[in-house]
Amino acid sequence: MSANTFKPLQQSKHVPVVDVLRGWALLGVVVMNYFDISQLVYPHESHQVLAEKIITGTTSVLFSSKSWTLLSFLFGYGFAVTMQHARETSANGNVFFLKRMALLLLFALFNSMFFFGDILKNYAVLGVLLLLFNKCSAKTSAYISALLFLLIPVLTALVPAIFGSVDLKTLSPYLPLFNSSTLFDVLKFGLIGTWKGQVTDPNLAVTVHSIMFCCFLLGQAAQKSDFFTSIENKPALLKRIWLISFTITIAGTTLSLIFSKPVFMKHYFDTDYCLVLITMVFIATSICRLYFNKKIMPLLVLLQPTGKMTLSSYMAQNIISLLLFSGFGLGTFITGTIPQLYCYAIAIVIFVMQLHLNRWWLSNYYFGPVEWLWRRLSYGTTLPFKRSQTKSPA
Repeated sequence: MSANTFKPLQQSKHVPVVDVLRGWALLGVVVMNYFDISQLVYPHESHQVLAEKIITGTTSVLFSSKSWTLLSFLFGYGFAVTMQHARETSANGNVFFLKRMALLLLFALFNSMFFFGDILKNYAVLGVLLLLFNKCSAKTSAYISALLFLLIPVLTALVPAIFGSVDLKTLSPYLPLFNSSTLFDVLKFGLIGTWKGQVTDPNLAVTVHSIMFCCFLLGQAAQKSDFFTSIENKPALLKRIWLISFTITIAGTTLSLIFSKPVFMKHYFDTDYCLVLITMVFIATSICRLYFNKKIMPLLVLLQPTGKMTLSSYMAQNIISLLLFSGFGLGTFITGTIPQLYCYAIAIVIFVMQLHLNRWWLSNYYFGPVEWLWRRLSYGTTLPFKRSQTKSPA
């Protein structure tokens, strides 16, 4: 079957709880991204009152690195769904997915102009590597993911020590561009920040990409084992995974707050990201358990439309951040009058607005605007956009 006759997967075959997880992950992304931007543009504050420490700490435990790792897991899951669908329709899945990743890289280039911390480029590049593991079984994918998990503490400790790392201070010389009232300067800052702050960062190139790929393979294993389609009927297994991850999360977080890190862990075997991944599993399984609870489900279902429009919502968040924090937008007003901690609240308000807008949007359109464009270019065929046009395409 040729690539241009390869049709999108029917929406009726999508797994609702997966969309809910994507929606939750996107909440964490906007909260942490907005605070990262505020860290760049706000004057450094050396002292925080207790309330600020509590809010910042709670937000960090819930979202810091847990959101992009969860999205990475779901990316691997979605990849496996796409490749399975290609096999079922006798399409050339490799060619299709390469085209899809090339388009995602173009979206990433556009998005990088608005936000220097773009993650789409990482998915696009690593997605190509994932093709090499497409034929791995669920068990093999899980084993390779576990091997990477065991290597991550070594990489986390040694890579920054050997090659150095990049932080927001690296972008300080270019901050006048972001504070400029000229749109071209602000967009230029986004591209420079992406290159200086991410692409050339050895820690991201090695450590973070290894973590992402670990999550990719775990997501592929989940899809190939039909985890999300069967777990509702296996509450004991879900509870066991939740309980183990909960215990490790509480113990690890408590120890890190009470005791300073031993020298050995600082220099040779840093388990910080391992705790992040286990916490991510705890949060994801918590959401699954709540979702399968019929009393809580109606509340979590509100996340579903946003989970179906992750790409559109993510890019919209970044465009809004430019309008809020840059000199071209309201940057001077916000950084001059609003406490930095309020950036968390701004992010949550924007996300809540997106929940309602996305729900309305999908009641009138089949896809988010960026999702539709991505599908239209990937499949090379005409896809209806408005629901009034024709019957559901996929």
